[in-house]
Amino acid sequence: MAAPENSADKRVCLGVIVAVHGVRGLVKVKPFTETPEALTAYGPLGDAAGVRSWQATLKGLQKGNALLALSGVETREAAEALKGLELYVPRDSLPEPDEEEVFYHDDLLGLAVEDGEGQVLGQVLSVQNFGAGDLLEVGEPGERSRFIPFTQAVVPTVDIASGRLVVDLPEET
Repeated sequence: MAAPENSADKRVCLGVIVAVHGVRGLVKVKPFTETPEALTAYGPLGDAAGVRSWQATLKGLQKGNALLALSGVETREAAEALKGLELYVPRDSLPEPDEEEVFYHDDLLGLAVEDGEGQVLGQVLSVQNFGAGDLLEVGEPGERSRFIPFTQAVVPTVDIASGRLVVDLPEET
C-alpha cells in the first residue's frame, strides 16, 4: 500500500460509524484518534474518496465512542445508511506532531523497511496494536508479512521525508 503521490490528496481515517443513536440521526463513531473529542477538531469529516462530507458536532460520549450529529443527517434511517462508513479528513488538516519521536500511523504506511545494511525487507503494510504496543506489519502486498515491534530499539531510524525506516532486528533463536 504505497502512499499517494500527491500529499494534498492524502486522507486520514479518524474513525468509523459503528451504530446509530436515537431517532434524530446521531451516529456512534469508534474513534481512531487519541481522544474521541478530536474527531471534530480538524474540519468536516468525509468519506474515503472525498466525495461526501459532513460538519460534525460532538453530542456526547458513550463507552469510548463519540456520539456525533452530522450535517444533513436528521433521521435514524439516514444514519443507518452510513453504518460502517469510515470518516476521513485531509492529511494536511492535521497538525504536525510536536515531538520528534511521535508519528501518525498513516504516515508510516508504505515506507520502505531496510535493515542496517540497506537491504530492503519490504514496506509498512499496517500498524497494529493488540494490547502490548504498536507493531509494524512488514512485507509486500499480497505476500506473507511479519510483525516488527515499533520501538526505538528495533526501529532506530524513521525518515518519513526519504520514505524509509531502518530496523535493527533482534537475533532469532
